[in-house]
Amino acid sequence: GGGATQRTTRAPAELPPRATDRGRERERDQAKRGRMMAATVGRSSRGASLAARPGVRSHSARAAPRKHSSIAARATRDGRRGPDLDHAAAAATGHAQLRAVVIARASSEPIDVTPAPVSSPMQERLVTAGFIALWYAVNVAFNLTNKSLFKHFPYPWTVSTVHVLVGTIYCALAYVLGAKSASFGRPITKKELGMIFAPASMHALGHIAANLSFAAVAISLTHTVKTLEPVFSASLQWLLMGQATPLPVLLSLVPIIGGVGMAVCGDLTFNLMGFSGAMISNLTFGLRAVLSKKTMGALKDLSSTSLYAYTTLISLLVCAPLALIVEGPTLVSGAQAAIESIGARNFYLYLVAVGMFYHLYNQFAFNTLARVNPVSHGVCNVVKRIIIIGTSVLFFGNILTRQTIVGTAIALAGTALYTELQNKNKAKSK
Repeated sequence: GGGATQRTTRAPAELPPRATDRGRERERDQAKRGRMMAATVGRSSRGASLAARPGVRSHSARAAPRKHSSIAARATRDGRRGPDLDHAAAAATGHAQLRAVVIARASSEPIDVTPAPVSSPMQERLVTAGFIALWYAVNVAFNLTNKSLFKHFPYPWTVSTVHVLVGTIYCALAYVLGAKSASFGRPITKKELGMIFAPASMHALGHIAANLSFAAVAISLTHTVKTLEPVFSASLQWLLMGQATPLPVLLSLVPIIGGVGMAVCGDLTFNLMGFSGAMISNLTFGLRAVLSKKTMGALKDLSSTSLYAYTTLISLLVCAPLALIVEGPTLVSGAQAAIESIGARNFYLYLVAVGMFYHLYNQFAFNTLARVNPVSHGVCNVVKRIIIIGTSVLFFGNILTRQTIVGTAIALAGTALYTELQNKNKAKSK
């Protein structure tokens, strides 16, 4: 009886410490889980980067088995598992697995918060219309300023050189200031320079010839004769490249030729120098188009802006020596006469302005061509000639005969027809 009494009184004395140990162990496990969840927040970014790397286990993936195994080991060491320890182990493993899933999703499904650019069709049309308006406005300003300068300084070779000199300086400054895409873009190799040189040389000679015509006759007559450029292009493509022009396209050249003939015969300012300059300009620009097709295919990584910048630089190298040879002996006296006529400030302002107008109107033409199809660009080019002819007549007070007006209208209509048929033919060939 006494032994039983001892056992009865000893058993209740052992229960409270065991219950207390379980409670303390439960509190320790809960505290560990709290610390583990707090550490999850602090290490989320590092864990995401590790989870994104193939073959690398994140901290949570390594820590979870250790935490689980430590709890199981402690249960084994104490000789018991019990429901509380099973619950703690399962909770630790569940938290680690959930965190691993969240990190994997965060690394594989990044959220892009960058706003997408919004560009409506109306905005695109407004930008294109703005480029066309600038092209027309600067082109008109160039023609009027250029012709006004020739009235006081009739040196077309030198003025042609000034045009490309100002353009080259503009491109060089833009390049140095970091606007490489608005100038030369990138350096070119000797091989690429050789490919560009031939078309650029034709561009320079055509530019000089056009200025010879502008200095000799009315602007309206020069632009009317220059509508014959498609005739030269079609002929040169057949002679040099063996490319035959379809019959409908050839027939559209007839009204161009007839209209130019009517306008030339009825123009009161006609002279041989002006007519010959415009015709030589058509020939050289036609050669430029043919040579460009043969040599420019390998320059696909050079933008049209950069290509025109290099063309301007090469044109300067061609025009400057020719100007010195042809007009050098009388250049100083001609400049002095112009300064006496309009003043030094106005003379130099004319030179800089006409050079900037020349470069910018060509640049805006390239920008317009990049935003519209060739048919629209051809129509815009015809409208440009009409505007230039009309503004020059109003500005300088030139008198146009009825025959000249009708011939010019026929030539311009033929140019529009040729452009449309030529582009339809290119679309069929594709």
